[in-house]
Amino acid sequence: MKEAKIKIKNFLTQHFSNYNLQDDENIFFLGFVNSMFAMQLVLFIEKEFQIAIDNEDLELDNFKSINAICSLLERKTAIYAQD
Repeated sequence: MKEAKIKIKNFLTQHFSNYNLQDDENIFFLGFVNSMFAMQLVLFIEKEFQIAIDNEDLELDNFKSINAICSLLERKTAIYAQD
């Protein structure tokens, strides 16, 4: 999951110029995310990690930080491994 964390952090930091984003910082509270960027983030995650983000996954808690996104990825990849 370390590689996933790096990819997510790189994606986010390229949009948050000159800010050293920490893994547990809430990107919504920081004011970096609008609705358009939220959709870009979801699309990036789906494409980069080859998973589908379902409607029930579209909660702020799943996307609020790098750690939260990694937790979502772990849950989603565990589900795919069971199929």
